Amino acid sequence: MLERIKIILNHYQLSPSGFADNLGVPRSSISHLLSGRNKPSLDFVMKLVRKYPEVNLYWLLHGEGTFPADPATTLPSSVTPLFDAQERIEKPSPSKNVKEPKPDQGKEVVKVVLFYKDGTFQSYDPEK
Repeated sequence: MLERIKIILNHYQLSPSGFADNLGVPRSSISHLLSGRNKPSLDFVMKLVRKYPEVNLYWLLHGEGTFPADPATTLPSSVTPLFDAQERIEKPSPSKNVKEPKPDQGKEVVKVVLFYKDGTFQSYDPEK
């Protein structure tokens, strides 16, 4: 993975300190990675692929695929996605088990959960 990180630095023409600043990690952590002292953490890898979407995660971790990533081939042929992410976000299927509440039945709210398109959520509990 160290060689692939060096390829990324060269591709974007970044110094190690500029790369660290872009990712929001300490400059010393990049220095330690490049010297071989430390291995990249999961947090570092996730920051890298989020900041640089052209970096194919499978290419970074395993050397499979291409860099910069071709959006049509972000997964190696041996990996089958479980779902199409765009379809999941833009076309959610309605749940058949959820009953629509009827207004004015004196029901008490227990919890409200907001789901965002980026996959995160917030939960509100009126009793807390």
